[in-house]
Amino acid sequence: MKFALETKAMALQAGGKAISDPFDLQVECGQHVLVLGPSGSGKSTLLRTIAGLQTPRAGILELFGVPVDDGSNRLVPPHKREIGFLFQEGALWPQWNVAKTLAFVLKQRGMAKGAIGAEVTRLLEWVELPGFEKRSTSTLSGGEAQRVALARALACKPRLLLLDEPLGPLDFELRQGLLQRLHELRKELELTLLHVTHDPGEARAFADVEIRLNHGRLRAPQTIRKSEQPTTEGQGN
Repeated sequence: MKFALETKAMALQAGGKAISDPFDLQVECGQHVLVLGPSGSGKSTLLRTIAGLQTPRAGILELFGVPVDDGSNRLVPPHKREIGFLFQEGALWPQWNVAKTLAFVLKQRGMAKGAIGAEVTRLLEWVELPGFEKRSTSTLSGGEAQRVALARALACKPRLLLLDEPLGPLDFELRQGLLQRLHELRKELELTLLHVTHDPGEARAFADVEIRLNHGRLRAPQTIRKSEQPTTEGQGN
């Protein structure tokens, strides 16, 4: 089986210091995986390492069967890893409107100039923000900003989407709406999701597997029983 993500004795580092023991991890294509653990356990570092923004201390990282890091060499640069990244605060450029924000990524992808407008329209339809092209990003509500950030991540045409606590700034209704849309897009676009969260209660209704980082160790993936009812309270993270 070809996995979306596979690590072999990979160890994480931050600031040149080891922050995890070596671990093996396999994520199947199309899965929604929750990444849990207390603050400082290395959850965000794991995502940044997968994205190529940091290097592992040791071991091998493979994406879709292709080695991308071997612990000493970055074999595949970040922009060629077919990854989208959705951050907690969206990180939009306030001086740009929505269309320019998305067009920038499409240009980086090498899309022909004449095709960009239609693709921007399609991306905004995917995140349920039709007609937002001319809106300044500085005028968007929290929920709107996160959806534009999601559209920007999807503009990379990813196969793997990394979510670093993207629901934190949103209220309950907006969190539920964005989770539902992510679930639908995962099926529609055949995405694999790796989702860091401090509060997995709501997300468990949509996810397949959870892994936990704690004290430098990664616990083996646990299948989420769909019969469990999601809650809005934290789960001891």
